[in-house]
Amino acid sequence: MSVQKQSASHLQWDDVRHFLALAQLGSLSAAARKLDVEHSTVARRVEALEQTLAVRLFDRLPRGWALTPEGETLAHQARKLEDEALAFARVALGVSSLQGTVRLSAPPGMTAHFLVPRLVARRQDWPGIDLEVMGETREVNLARGEADLAVRLSRPSAPGLVARALGTMGYGMYAAPHYAERAPEQWEFLGYDDSLRLVPHQQWLEGVAAGRRFILRSNDMTALWQAARAGLGIAALPHFIGRLDAGLVGLPAPTHPAPRQIWLVMHPDVRRSPRVRVVADMVAALIASEQELLSGEN
Repeated sequence: MSVQKQSASHLQWDDVRHFLALAQLGSLSAAARKLDVEHSTVARRVEALEQTLAVRLFDRLPRGWALTPEGETLAHQARKLEDEALAFARVALGVSSLQGTVRLSAPPGMTAHFLVPRLVARRQDWPGIDLEVMGETREVNLARGEADLAVRLSRPSAPGLVARALGTMGYGMYAAPHYAERAPEQWEFLGYDDSLRLVPHQQWLEGVAAGRRFILRSNDMTALWQAARAGLGIAALPHFIGRLDAGLVGLPAPTHPAPRQIWLVMHPDVRRSPRVRVVADMVAALIASEQELLSGEN
């Protein structure tokens, strides 16, 4: 048997996967975090691949692992292999049954305060499905299988995805009842930090504050909600939180923020999966049935 055939027959996909993660991220620790393994496992897998191929893939440098020219060439091919593997997995999901796992990504506040309580109440509608619900501010890569479904507050810009408009979500100013008794010139505000300053309802709140003090900033909406309940100041919160919380009251505002469109997004290959369709239809039905609460319309 030739050396080339022998190398190909001994290739392990896990070795290639670890090689590709290290090539993308450039450090053992970052690749290990992505793959949820020890950094020694990444090094061992990459070294095994180098021995199998009889090719040096990385230069070990003090500040990280740098691809060699040969490694650059093979990383390009490895990305193609990964794309094919992901496509295979999506098609396999499309011919699956109503049994198994469905992974749903959604904004953290909507996940904790709206989706999960209502999904639990409809447990009988998904008896054979195990749900993984991820509260995330980032947009997961659906093409790379980071989730099966995503609820987003903006229309996806990535090509090749199926997007379905489900409704709208509105925001208002909320504070503890005793805080609402203050004169408007004494109001202080609770808002997002710089990482989320461009979020539409934060920009609206900045305009309403008109130079008045932001006494607390955070990248966590739950922290802002708790601070508002404790009487620290005024927060811009979704109506589905503010209106159902007896510890908060709505405050009048000179303007209203534009409602956010709610989108359900998935890859077209995944849409063929019976269990993904069940969860997608259930999420759509929940949002439709609660549209008055979500939008804040009376």
